[in-house]
Amino acid sequence: MKINGFSFFRLWGLMVKEFTQFKRDHSTFAMVISLPIVQLILFGLAINTNPKYLPTALMNHDNGQFSRTLVHQLENTRYFRFDHFPKTEQEAKHLMQTHQVLFTLNIPSDFSRQLIRGKHPAALLEVDGTDPVSVGYAISASSHVMQDAFQYDLIGPLSGLNPKAVPVTLSVQTNYNPSAITQYNIVPGLLGTVLTMTFVMVASMALTRERERGTMESLLATPILPVEVILGKSIPFIVVGYLQVMMVILIAIYFFKVPMLGSVWLLLAMTMPFMLANLFVGIMISTLAKTQLEASQISIFFFLPSMLLSGFAFPFKGMPLWAQWLANLLPLTHFINIIRGIMLKGIGWMDTWVDLWPILLFMLVMLVVSVKRYRRTLD
Repeated sequence: MKINGFSFFRLWGLMVKEFTQFKRDHSTFAMVISLPIVQLILFGLAINTNPKYLPTALMNHDNGQFSRTLVHQLENTRYFRFDHFPKTEQEAKHLMQTHQVLFTLNIPSDFSRQLIRGKHPAALLEVDGTDPVSVGYAISASSHVMQDAFQYDLIGPLSGLNPKAVPVTLSVQTNYNPSAITQYNIVPGLLGTVLTMTFVMVASMALTRERERGTMESLLATPILPVEVILGKSIPFIVVGYLQVMMVILIAIYFFKVPMLGSVWLLLAMTMPFMLANLFVGIMISTLAKTQLEASQISIFFFLPSMLLSGFAFPFKGMPLWAQWLANLLPLTHFINIIRGIMLKGIGWMDTWVDLWPILLFMLVMLVVSVKRYRRTLD
């Protein structure tokens, strides 16, 4: 059937041809089906902008009835989970610097005695302000809970201590980012995201392009080893990666006014294993993909969970345990903790080790897998 030269028969033939081609392209078909499922799982189940049961350190020097009531009332808000009990201020500071806790509740030794005497004692709640979104709701809940915290304790002979005003004070001290400036949280984390995109997506497509253009045969005709190929491809990316690092740091410090409390040299040293870990992922993807399109599609399945689960855009502590476990397998999660710690908290080498060793382990695993896969590809 034709209308003014337009043939529905030819149109039908082209449609059948495209559907057939689409069916044969297994990678694109899998991408179309699986990517929405991955996004639904991540956004629907893992992402939570109102995190609860946040790790909290408790230093209860009083251990009396009223101090225990204060702890229970904060727990009942479901925003605080007292799972660390440091003995000293230095130990509590280390827990917060290494991102193991977001809060530290410090109750003085004379808390109960001062309350009974009607002297309005104060407890100190220290807050990790590097991620304002994670702690915002918890701070608001802690201020409201003080209104009726002791209504069931101040009864009988103590009923006179239950005035209209709050009998105690919960002083909130926000560390590292007291003004809750969003750029302090986003800009440092953006460095890890940029490096992940460069070394995974760009590197995988660059290596796959060699195979598409037929230049891989030139390498096969030479006695070059797979390790030499990997190193020769990696070094230029490392140089470009460090240029990106310096550019982001300069913009963060001089344009966004993000403080640099730690050592720049330590930050540069910590960047190397992170770049290598992602580069080896890109090399491994290049051995799986036959075309640049396939390489970009496979890279998305690594880049998307890394960005969403790492704590860059959404609160890490608000995710369910299975999502946190998955995120801890990804190097971006730990690198963001390191760079925020160096820039905003001024942590040193020993404080970075808690997040450095997972990156090193991931790097070694990816190195072994990529070398074996690349040798098999060359054969």
